Amino acid sequence: MCGIAAILSREGPVPERALRRATAALRHRGPDGEQSWISPSGRIGLGHTLLAINDPKGTQPIASEDGRLHIIVNGEFYDFPRIRKSLEDKGHRFRTRSDSEIALHLYEDLGADCLTHLRGQFAFVIWDEETGRLFAARDRFGLKPLFYGEHNGSLYLASEAKALFAAGLPKSWDARAVYHSLHACPDERRSLFGGISQVPPGHVLVAGDGAVHLERYWDLPPSAAGRRGSLLGIGKGADADAPRLDDCIERARELTEEAVALRMVAGVPVGCLLSGGLDSSAVLGVAAACTDNPVAAFTVGFERRDYDESDGAREMAAATGADHTVLTLPDSALADHFADTVYHAETIQYNTHGAARFLLSRSVRDAGYKSVLAGEGADEAFFGYEFLRAAAGAGQGIGLRGVLRALGRLARSPARRYPGLAAASPWLARIALLLPFAPSLFTRLTRGIGHIHSVCTSDFLRGFQGYDLYRTYYRRCNAVAGLSQREPSRQLLYLWLHSIFANYHMAADRLDMAHGVEVRLPFLDHHLFEYVNSLPVATLTAPPREKLLLRKAMRPYVSNAVYERTKRAFMAPSAVGVAGPLHDFLQDTLRGDAMRQVPFISHAHVVGILDGIADLSAADRPSFDSLLLILASLAVLQERYRL
Repeated sequence: MCGIAAILSREGPVPERALRRATAALRHRGPDGEQSWISPSGRIGLGHTLLAINDPKGTQPIASEDGRLHIIVNGEFYDFPRIRKSLEDKGHRFRTRSDSEIALHLYEDLGADCLTHLRGQFAFVIWDEETGRLFAARDRFGLKPLFYGEHNGSLYLASEAKALFAAGLPKSWDARAVYHSLHACPDERRSLFGGISQVPPGHVLVAGDGAVHLERYWDLPPSAAGRRGSLLGIGKGADADAPRLDDCIERARELTEEAVALRMVAGVPVGCLLSGGLDSSAVLGVAAACTDNPVAAFTVGFERRDYDESDGAREMAAATGADHTVLTLPDSALADHFADTVYHAETIQYNTHGAARFLLSRSVRDAGYKSVLAGEGADEAFFGYEFLRAAAGAGQGIGLRGVLRALGRLARSPARRYPGLAAASPWLARIALLLPFAPSLFTRLTRGIGHIHSVCTSDFLRGFQGYDLYRTYYRRCNAVAGLSQREPSRQLLYLWLHSIFANYHMAADRLDMAHGVEVRLPFLDHHLFEYVNSLPVATLTAPPREKLLLRKAMRPYVSNAVYERTKRAFMAPSAVGVAGPLHDFLQDTLRGDAMRQVPFISHAHVVGILDGIADLSAADRPSFDSLLLILASLAVLQERYRL
């Protein structure tokens, strides 16, 4: 895991100072070394900051044997010793011990098809001096970031947007990206900053001869066990030819063991992030079985006991003999570091989870660790979310009577039941009336949109009048992925993976790497994920417990308490309704000058909400808590990036 930056100039040589500034802005991602290089032609500049995991001397860029190709990599390639040996057997000569170098030699042999052989989390740039072609790629799930922009005839790429600003790109808001993020539907192709885009997950960017274009190399395939359907969930029952549950359990166990074992291979000790839930406990349990030494485990807890779940983590750590560290955070720590969290994440924070993750990663670094495993991705792979399970239940078919009931609902006005949602997306509001599942999802969404619209300026909202963002988003995903060929629940999973997951959950990379800590995610190993995705939905939602398949597969590795524990969403302390540092932080930030300068927010309306916080009911506080943290994020971005 490192930081990368590249500048491709179409007119004149690459400005060396700009490249050095961009590289220096990524020093937190790679505190073990820093290097920049400009090609003999002057057309390309590559910068790299090193977080030494497999090779303490693995400075980059790395050149091919003939010097024609140069590569910079951010990330990790798993199973690299086997691939390296295969390449050496073919005559390739390696300059480093770094796993990064396998991508260079695979590209020499296979071109873009090298990506089919790479297993891991990565973003990399390859420059071909002979053809003048730049080839950049991002991993399948978007675990590693890759931003890019064009300015004054040059193409800029970097691991973080702040590096592009350091190189000289102008700073501004991207109004459309902000609109999407405020509606909990961030666009994986954009950033919140004008002129700065993202290479989407599973894509390559190719540049040369003055043209820049994106190509998809991987997408989550439709399930062979699936069927044609629609988002309404009208269809036939479960597949009679479904595989035996015991066979699925055994295969899921084997693939999880393999994914964890591959991620335990490193030149430095590898620890685990541990929440005490099934997912992170399973990772720790398998990791502990891979080594004779105690595994270091790191848990975040809170002084406010109603949010603290560290006792469950202590039980699992004791069961595996882990060397366990619990970081117990007071509200003051979350308040003091919320702004730093937003700055490094480069996106909106909907709650205080991000600040907790930011501080936990700092604790990992302070303990002397650079690499840890975590359990993210299991809820996506194994249908841990309630809305996916509810959609799966609806997808068993609602029958003629259900169809008639659904049609009867259309006589009602969506604006009466879901007013906020109807204001942003009449299409989704009508679907919400028809869908026989997860009404609480749409209730929360319409409440949140109502709050957001109450503080946006009228000019900002008018700019999107007639723009139905959810319908547009669904149609785009349907066009590229054939969503209508997937079960309703897998349609929702796909939409989730390409919005909130890629743009918000995976922004945790920048919180971890702010302290030079890489987090490896076994459940997002594409071999494991593709296998689970191939199974019938009924197998993933089999009663009586959520994630029964994963629970049974991991039974040998988790404690009895973890196995029996019901899933509980990770919650971080809220600010609304509780006097103290978080409350004071929001009051100070949202009444301040930075909030006044955010161009699409009415400061007077924000102050009105702040004045009425004391009168909010207990039921209203959670949604207002999220609203105020979103607004505080905008104020921080406005101030820190001088937008």
